[in-house]
Amino acid sequence: MPALPLSTYFTVMQGSPGIIAFNFPIAKLLDYEQRWQELEESRNPFATVVMAHLKAQETRGEQQERKRWKLSLIRRLYQKGYEREQIVNLFKFIDWVMQLPQELEKEFWQEVNQLQEEKQMQYITSVERIGIEKGLDRGLHQGALRQLLRVLQHRFNLVSESVQTRLTSCTVEQLEELVDVALTVEQLDRFVDRIPVEDTSVAEETEHP
Repeated sequence: MPALPLSTYFTVMQGSPGIIAFNFPIAKLLDYEQRWQELEESRNPFATVVMAHLKAQETRGEQQERKRWKLSLIRRLYQKGYEREQIVNLFKFIDWVMQLPQELEKEFWQEVNQLQEEKQMQYITSVERIGIEKGLDRGLHQGALRQLLRVLQHRFNLVSESVQTRLTSCTVEQLEELVDVALTVEQLDRFVDRIPVEDTSVAEETEHP
């Protein structure tokens, strides 16, 4: 493997008489596009991470092609003979970085189940699949909420606990729409008026049939 180029970071630490320099190698993932064969032959789990990243970038807007490559990378996990824990962890990364529309996602999981039956390796169970999906949903929600709060804090400085609590009950789609609202309204009160009101009627009916 060729030597990686070095990058240098300079800093001054308290109590230090001079400047401290850190030298460390750097690598651009896009550089590995020209070394695809090397990645395919490698058993290093990081090779799978790089391949998933490259194909996620390459298949933007081409969902059928993304599904094909996503399944190909999953199949490769079984062919390389990784341990169960490695397969599950790499599967989660591939599933996260190469997300598909709902219909194609269903087709993908059907093919994954078929693959596992052929290999007689039931590594990703339906329970784990639900856990992966919930984890992805939770990550998307937290990311959207953080983005919205940054915009609000930039525009209005302080955001009260009560407002933050109301925002946590919003869906990802609602949070994304509220970012546009936060960028256009002149006052925080106007923004608060646009936060969707949580529908508690279903819960009340459940508690009081």
